[in-house]
Amino acid sequence: MTHHEPLPPPDKRPPWRFIGITLALLVMATFCWRNRPGKWLPSLEGKTQLTQSVVVQRVESVAKLVTSETTVRDVVMYENKRLGSTKRSLMVVTGKILAGIDLAGDGDSANVRIDHAERSITVVLPPAKVLAVTITDLKTYDESSGLLNPFRPADRDEIQRRVREQLEKTAKELDILAHADSSAKELLKALFTTDGYEVRVVRDLKPFSRPEG
Repeated sequence: MTHHEPLPPPDKRPPWRFIGITLALLVMATFCWRNRPGKWLPSLEGKTQLTQSVVVQRVESVAKLVTSETTVRDVVMYENKRLGSTKRSLMVVTGKILAGIDLAGDGDSANVRIDHAERSITVVLPPAKVLAVTITDLKTYDESSGLLNPFRPADRDEIQRRVREQLEKTAKELDILAHADSSAKELLKALFTTDGYEVRVVRDLKPFSRPEG
């Protein structure tokens, strides 16, 4: 069984479409923390001195910062040989990739250090990663199989796995992680601006002393 259709070229342009989630989170966070002190802060009278627990709460409230989104189109080939019979499928797939920072890590508390004298906050920011891969369209342009080696559910599952893997690989080649990294840093810095604190973003807190409360 063979099916053929003209194969369009894969779209390799960096189709960046920065979504408004980062901006929306920033606006919502700023509004809440400036206008609802009873919920977020012990006190906002005068010059606020943040506590460790308040800083951790703020950081963890945006534990997954979905900062960048891109749409990717690519070609995926699947082939399987069994009992001298070959089945193959050639597909063009389109997917949506979301990338950001998981500040909560593996469930531990956010790692921060506060220096009240310097009015600074140091936050450990892990590297950006792909948070979600959504297949929005998958079209088969060439598919063939033999009587001894037909397509089975396991093949379809493997195709889905390879498609997601290829979409993620292509998105990384388009530097989606670098964009997400930069956006997350800017959002974190903006979260504490209204309190008069400067935010330093690092990968590791080992060079610093234990956090103050």
